Amino acid sequence: MEMCTGIPEELKFAVLERIKPTEPEREKLFKIQEELASKVKMAAEKLGISGVLVKMVGSAARGTWLSGTHDIDVFISFPEETSRKELETLGMAVAREVARHAEHAEDRHAEHPYLNITYKGFDVDLVPCFRVASASQIKSAVDRTPFHNDFVKPRIKGHEDEVLLLKQFMRGGGVYGSELKTQGFSGYLTELLVIHYGSFKDTVCAACSWKPGEKIDIMQHGEIKHEEPLVVVDPTDPRRNVAAALSLDKFCMFIDHCREFLKSPELSFFFSPSLLPLEDSEILEKLENRKSSQLAVVFKTPDVVEDVLFPQLYKMEQAVSALLNEYDFTVIKTGVWSGKTETAVVLELISSTLPNVKKHVGPPVWVKVHAEKFKEKYQAADDVFGGYIENGKYVFEIRRKYPTARELLEDRLMNCSLGKQVHQSVNEGFEIIENAEICRLKNPNFRIFLSGWI
Repeated sequence: MEMCTGIPEELKFAVLERIKPTEPEREKLFKIQEELASKVKMAAEKLGISGVLVKMVGSAARGTWLSGTHDIDVFISFPEETSRKELETLGMAVAREVARHAEHAEDRHAEHPYLNITYKGFDVDLVPCFRVASASQIKSAVDRTPFHNDFVKPRIKGHEDEVLLLKQFMRGGGVYGSELKTQGFSGYLTELLVIHYGSFKDTVCAACSWKPGEKIDIMQHGEIKHEEPLVVVDPTDPRRNVAAALSLDKFCMFIDHCREFLKSPELSFFFSPSLLPLEDSEILEKLENRKSSQLAVVFKTPDVVEDVLFPQLYKMEQAVSALLNEYDFTVIKTGVWSGKTETAVVLELISSTLPNVKKHVGPPVWVKVHAEKFKEKYQAADDVFGGYIENGKYVFEIRRKYPTARELLEDRLMNCSLGKQVHQSVNEGFEIIENAEICRLKNPNFRIFLSGWI
């Protein structure tokens, strides 16, 4: 850790000045939390539902939220003996009663239903949960969250600014967010890192030496088997890895971000410059410079939440890449983008066109039965350019079935493993666009994606 010579205090101050909630902002949040807690209690009373308690959880409840983010998590807890059906029915009834005062409401579903509302400009999740005795006795995944709150709140006191710095630093490096689209660091994980290492600086210094298999066990729960790159044993439930959602690439991106920052600590590591949508002329210039082939499989965006959609898109991305490789197209890289109406799986190939001729190598000549069958089959076949012996094996030059990637994808895409909703959407219709045709996609967010792609 010799490279950890310190981080200028004036830099930390400059970052905190931009990300730390102001006193009026904090007061407004506390007021809204109190209003929502009161409305939940009133809703339960009005509906004649007893045993309901309200708990504010998440970063807003722990003082570790970034200025400008207006997310509040309201947990509506029911006694442990409540049945799953009752929890869902009664919990959603209370949530819907509260939502009568909201500007917008939307049903969402994790392990069980919850309600997302917009209330006085705040993004609020109203989540029914069971009030269990400990996190090891949970009846649904969300039941752990109140225990996270109880663990973090007393231990993070006085270190809230360190968490804010680490969260913003992760944002600047593109690794913050544990949703399945991002596969990065969750807010809770960030807090545990600060609790474990003691500060933003010490976390960054330690991360420079991380390797896959890094394990952090704050409460010394002992040997627990997890296969992920980073294992942070949940202090409230030792069976769970808090870093389970973190992908290997995001783990490594964070290590790289930390190393580069310590070489030259600058504000830009916290606030990455915004990419601008590419103009047609810029796209064409970049395509000309790269001299590779760009393809995009474009289809209607399935009507599902991102945590359902993105795992299916990543699955499709891998399947399409494997299909192209199987037919001798060399894939340089792949990516996915999704907007409100259109979704695209984007691929860069060394070339999207291959020669008509394909070399087909058979068995050695001395393996008589198989060799003769192979020779007979291809000697008499149409679309064979010629045959010869090379390195003791029969070789025939045959006509390639799919000389272009477009033909291959148009014909075989539906055979790929796509995931249920993506498969349905692709089955309804898709388009393969190539190189300059990509300019037909005008969505500004897609053009921003392209800015980081080519």
